[in-house]
Amino acid sequence: MKAVAKTQLGQSLHLTPQLLQSIRLLQLNGMELEMELARVLEANPLLEREDEAAEAEDGAATGQAAEEAAAWDELPETAFERVRSGGDLHGDTDALAGIAAPESGDIRQRILAAARLELGVEDLAILAWLLDRIDDSGYLEAPAAEVAADGAARFDVAAARIEALRQRLLTGDPCGFGAESLAECLRAQLDDLAGSVPGRPLARRIVAEALDLLAAHDEAAIARRLGVEAADAAEAIRLVLCLEPRPGAELPADPRFYVVPDVIVRRVDGRLQTLLNPQTAPKVRVDAQMEALLATAGDDAGSQKMKELLAEGRGFARGLSMRYDTLLRATRAIVARQQAFFAEGEAALAPLTLKEIAEDIGMHESTISRITSGKYMQTPRGTIELKKMFCVKLDGAAVSGAAVRAMVGRLIAGERADAPLADETIAALLEREGVSIARRTVAKYREQLGLAPARLRKSQAGRGRRAA
Repeated sequence: MKAVAKTQLGQSLHLTPQLLQSIRLLQLNGMELEMELARVLEANPLLEREDEAAEAEDGAATGQAAEEAAAWDELPETAFERVRSGGDLHGDTDALAGIAAPESGDIRQRILAAARLELGVEDLAILAWLLDRIDDSGYLEAPAAEVAADGAARFDVAAARIEALRQRLLTGDPCGFGAESLAECLRAQLDDLAGSVPGRPLARRIVAEALDLLAAHDEAAIARRLGVEAADAAEAIRLVLCLEPRPGAELPADPRFYVVPDVIVRRVDGRLQTLLNPQTAPKVRVDAQMEALLATAGDDAGSQKMKELLAEGRGFARGLSMRYDTLLRATRAIVARQQAFFAEGEAALAPLTLKEIAEDIGMHESTISRITSGKYMQTPRGTIELKKMFCVKLDGAAVSGAAVRAMVGRLIAGERADAPLADETIAALLEREGVSIARRTVAKYREQLGLAPARLRKSQAGRGRRAA
């Protein structure tokens, strides 16, 4: 066979180590950033923290800290804007777009972020629609066949394609998410267990045939119904009880966990001012003396190694500055779009997407996803995760789902104790305000607020009056 040389034109994306480092710095939360900074400072003797170096030079740490605090209070709006070198990440062509976004506090956003690497645009749109049909516990709000039929009509695709995407959710992470029933949810988790699991075949039978007895904690009855030994039944029951019956539920808050905000939003002279929290925005610099010495150093192996460390240090410092600049610009854009929320509360939370903020500040939405994940802002309305400021527009309304939930809570809070509002009545009242939602959507928001149905609220009010 004769060898032939060919010339072919093409485009490809190359991620430099410096670019990859910038990506990592964008998505780190405050604690992870401190750990990364400690690792880099230990590995690179040419880098030093600016605050520590300044204190050592001045010999007065307390005075320096006071000066920094005063300087931060007077910080101008453009102080963190930097001119980037070594490649611009903020142009129309974003090198970050093909890399998965980090985990978010919202399980639906995490699922969509992971799916972006594997699904096409149309399947992603279907998946997003499907996620809106799953309640906060992780279950379909309607039978699977009905959801598949609705999706097929909406997107003009086969119902089997909708079901295939649901099965993808069911077997993904968290396993069991998108199940039609508790039995399907638990069966998916049992099938997902790796390796040979003792008791799994019998556990599958319990899920399929004896969930009612399991709910009643009647182990003896389970053994009799399935015709197995009590010890075998007990082993399988323990396995089922280790599964997660609510795969969409958030983990309970840890009272020992405290959030240090990355950004502080405060009201000054009637206007909202957004600043970085200096406690979570450490800065580094290259040792000026070492940099001057290396400028005149030769080309021996030792000097070359130190020059490599110098280049790495400069790149890390640039990446850190880019992180702070991106975080500040993104937060300011969010605050500008959610002014009503800070004035009136959750009921005024406007629909907002990553894409809108990305367009506002000239970046790609994947960059916005990274910089807002795991970051918090301290505001006049408490400490809030940046991701919570993004809300989808509710079908039939010009407001966000979070705002409608607040409206439901407001209506129930103002109801008469002896005549509580039924979900259908609340839906009708919201219709008058221009918000058209179904009764089951009202029930979903009511449950999220921890409020009982109307009949239970009425009976609770009656017991309260009798006790008084």
